[in-house]
Amino acid sequence: MAAVLLVPPAREPLTLADAKAYLRVEHDDDDDLVATLTSSARAEVEARTRRALLTQRWRVVLDAWPADGRIVVNPSPVREVVAARVYDESGTPAAIDTQIFVVDPAAAPGIVSLPPWAAPMPGRMAAGIEIDIECGYGDTAADVPPPLVEAVRLLLAHAYEHRGLSGPADAAPARIAGLVAR
Repeated sequence: MAAVLLVPPAREPLTLADAKAYLRVEHDDDDDLVATLTSSARAEVEARTRRALLTQRWRVVLDAWPADGRIVVNPSPVREVVAARVYDESGTPAAIDTQIFVVDPAAAPGIVSLPPWAAPMPGRMAAGIEIDIECGYGDTAADVPPPLVEAVRLLLAHAYEHRGLSGPADAAPARIAGLVAR
């Protein structure tokens, strides 16, 4: 199963003003850098947790339907199935009614289920099924669990203080592991 980001989050879990306040930056010279580092910190937390912090849209690509009808989806939490299609042997897509899918929004990794007999079989051997999902905790930073926002802050601060330096990926603050292990 592959997952491809279709629509990234519209905002970050920290506003530029919040990020600058946390970093104690009082000038505007580094605004672009702080915004980029905030986005990178969010992406790293998402990669480590396999969760989408803010609402975003992903495409899950499958070769075949699972025998038990349970599709394990990353990132989680899954909010809804917004579109689905199956390709025939000539590569022509056929839409699938999204109402046949059942989403477990609390599961991590995400679970999307369907009765195996309810969906048409793909006609091509590889990438015959595409499911577009909306996932994330919500649209605002207030929707994101506080430990994950704190992890973004710590990664942001570490990256800002050590910008331009290269080193091992595990050089980030050790406290991050505890914050993202939920």
